[in-house]
Amino acid sequence: MFFQTLSKVLMVALAFVLQLLGGWDAPLTLLFLLMGLDILSGLTLSLLRKSDKTAQGGFRSGQFFSGLTRKLLMVLLVILGNALDGLLRSTVCRLSVIGFYAANEALSVIENAAVAGVPFPKALLQALEAYQGRMDAPLLPPDKEGADQTHRND
Repeated sequence: MFFQTLSKVLMVALAFVLQLLGGWDAPLTLLFLLMGLDILSGLTLSLLRKSDKTAQGGFRSGQFFSGLTRKLLMVLLVILGNALDGLLRSTVCRLSVIGFYAANEALSVIENAAVAGVPFPKALLQALEAYQGRMDAPLLPPDKEGADQTHRND
């Protein structure tokens, strides 16, 4: 009796979360697949002691928890995108969020494979490094006052 009640409660909770996510479809499947592959490739690097996230290249539970937390925040942003789509009566926000994070997860998997020693075309690795450089750039210019003066229409 207890397990039946527990399974009913879990099913209702899962249905509620899926509704918040906008339903289960191919883009969401891709995002969760890439998240899983990123976790597995990161764990593989730590087992090979080649991880760039720790000093010795091995596993560190704090770093693993940090990665899982970031992935949870990605899911929360998908929920936010779905809520915005409901408000705007569109599908652009949710799909944009999913596409952005799916691309980031795919690049992370490729980067982990490259660190593990899997050979890749040089052009692909250069594009990945250029993309990472853009991702690491600050969102706002360091001198906001100077930027404001250049956009004035006096």
